[in-house]
Amino acid sequence: MIYADNAATTELCRQSYEAMEPYLRDEYANASQPYSFARLTKRALKEAREIIASCINALPEEIYFTSGGTESDNQVIKSTLFFNKDKNEIITSSIEHHAILNSCETVSLLGIPVEYLPVDRKGIVQPFDLEKNISKKTGLVSIMYGNNEIGTIEPIKELSSIAHKAGAIFHTDAVQGVGHVSIDVHALGVDLLSSSSHKFNGPKGIGFLYMKKGVKIHPFMNGGAQEKGMRAGTENIAAIVGMAAALKMNVERLADAREHLTILEDTLIRALQELGLDFIRNGSSNHLPGNVNLSFRGADGEMLLHRLDLKGIFISTGSACDSVDSQVSHVIRAIHIPKEYAEGTIRISFGANNKEEEAVRIAKEIKNILG
Repeated sequence: MIYADNAATTELCRQSYEAMEPYLRDEYANASQPYSFARLTKRALKEAREIIASCINALPEEIYFTSGGTESDNQVIKSTLFFNKDKNEIITSSIEHHAILNSCETVSLLGIPVEYLPVDRKGIVQPFDLEKNISKKTGLVSIMYGNNEIGTIEPIKELSSIAHKAGAIFHTDAVQGVGHVSIDVHALGVDLLSSSSHKFNGPKGIGFLYMKKGVKIHPFMNGGAQEKGMRAGTENIAAIVGMAAALKMNVERLADAREHLTILEDTLIRALQELGLDFIRNGSSNHLPGNVNLSFRGADGEMLLHRLDLKGIFISTGSACDSVDSQVSHVIRAIHIPKEYAEGTIRISFGANNKEEEAVRIAKEIKNILG
């Protein structure tokens, strides 16, 4: 088996599993309770928050636990419903994850104006486009850190600076970036940042929202007073601890991981070229490590996915969150890939456990399929 769909989800790491185990069995107390049995879970919650904060150069009190990137994105976008009506417009990009795009569609039906910025052929949001469209009515700018399909990393520092000059809050969906590239929320200048544990070898169903001290948005889940009243519901201590352990492990290995993934990318591309295949590599040279999005001339991406599946190779045609719809994705359309290539688009996303010989085999099997 060759698993090369790490942008969809990653294998749970040993550090995460071992950190979680006590809280799945013996230490099951509710961290909100005042009695002594809850002391360990309460401490675990505090320490996990501190670890995560240190990984992105934030303060512990700026980390809010959620069920993942989708919930965090929904909370940010839908908070605009409670903004001042003179400053509630949203600006986002045309290639965002559907957690952002569909949330924007929802709030637009309720009267919130939404502006969608174009991207260039590499998938980059140009700062001058934001400058041209932002106004005194803009309350929120949300641009993803790195694209989940083509891997392009956006100029977040420049974009957040433009947003702040107009008095707008800046959010980035960094689900694909956290744990894979160095993230410093202060250097980026972001007010809000979404992340999801299962993208960096942690458990599924848990994530966090970074919210800069002093920034105010509306709670998404109502109920108890957990997460300082910002996210009701009993904390999933095991998952939170597992997420912190996984993120710490990945951040400590960032440089080695990037080097390894770059070798895998280069090996794959070189093998495909040597085999004489006609393809376009999509995205920017400044991209998420291991993310390789390819469009093959005259091919069918879904056919490639299923034929490779039969050979025990697991890749994607794009976002796993849009897999029920096999049409050319909104991202590929936005970067204007020619039709004869666009329909043959696949995403190969390598992880730490992949090997060079696997990259070569993927290339050879694609050649065997396409002829």
